[in-house]
Amino acid sequence: MEKLFGLFGHPVTHSMSPMMHNDAFQQLGIDASYKLFDVKPEFLKDAVLGIRALNIVGCNITIPHKVAVMDFLDEIDDEAKEIGAVNTIVNLDGKLIGYNTDGRGYLESLVPVLTKRLTEQRVLVLGAGGAARAIVTVLAREGAQEVIVANRTLSKAKDLATLTNHDIIATTIEEAATELNQFDIIINTTSVGMSPNIEDIPVSLDKLKADCVVSDLIYNPIRTKLLIEADKRGAKILDGVGMFVNQGALSFEYWTGQKPNRERMAQLVYQKLGGTLC
Repeated sequence: MEKLFGLFGHPVTHSMSPMMHNDAFQQLGIDASYKLFDVKPEFLKDAVLGIRALNIVGCNITIPHKVAVMDFLDEIDDEAKEIGAVNTIVNLDGKLIGYNTDGRGYLESLVPVLTKRLTEQRVLVLGAGGAARAIVTVLAREGAQEVIVANRTLSKAKDLATLTNHDIIATTIEEAATELNQFDIIINTTSVGMSPNIEDIPVSLDKLKADCVVSDLIYNPIRTKLLIEADKRGAKILDGVGMFVNQGALSFEYWTGQKPNRERMAQLVYQKLGGTLC
């Protein structure tokens, strides 16, 4: 009998997760399909109950449900608890267990482009939303020398900093821009620069140092204005496809116990977006 998996979010029609996961099922000979479920916030509890009723084996959770869904699960693993959000649900014989693969997925995309250990890096994270929290948490847990969260609204940056169990510094994006040459890694977790607003940039790069790693979680467009300008200044750039693929692959492993071909996943995404690896 075909196993059912899916994505809960609102909206979800733009998602490339079905393409990626259904191909992986086919490649590994797994009789399964991955569907999109557009779930409005007021129906989230009912949708989660439906996981058991419909025997959905596993789900991804995306905006705007990653925090709210935690109230309806039977168990949440420690990493997801620390992050304060869930992006993956495993249905284990009717017991719904929540995980978060965003932080580890991002880290696995970042480490290969680093020229020195994370413990020697000062990291600036732009934005204070759910993605920022996952990334800040994993970077701090892995021993980054310093993690600074910058947001246009300082109070939101402070909220994120205090919600973690680590020593995180909060500042404004404007203040961070004046000290940009102090950072080894800059990570944009905001939506600034996402299609159709492709000429927008989240922070001025006037003081960017040439050997910096500049990373953008956005993958549509693949090369955002931030990455284009950073590349011109000699920085090493990292697009958002790696995190998208890795977090999905980690979810796939939780659901099936099998490892999908991540290179193939990435190739499918790049082909769909009409671009190439940074």
